[in-house]
Amino acid sequence: MCKINKPVINVAATAANIKACRIRAGYSVREIQNIFNFNSSEAIYSWEKGKYLPIIDNMIVLAAVYGVTVDDIVIKDEIEVEVDCGLIIA
Repeated sequence: MCKINKPVINVAATAANIKACRIRAGYSVREIQNIFNFNSSEAIYSWEKGKYLPIIDNMIVLAAVYGVTVDDIVIKDEIEVEVDCGLIIA
């Protein structure tokens, strides 16, 4: 067995970062709702509270609108996991 560091999304930190990016970019929740053509702002608030994270398509739009990269939005942690060394592909 080998130990590797596996990246995982820190949902709470990413949610807070989504909100911080929106505020820094100067957008209201209503404006983001309109950009996505959503009927309500519930999804935006859910993203910012960490109830859900945006699907990758929406994450790419958020990054473009906020003037950042997806990597700037997503906060990653690493966890150490054990894997079968024969399954590691370099």
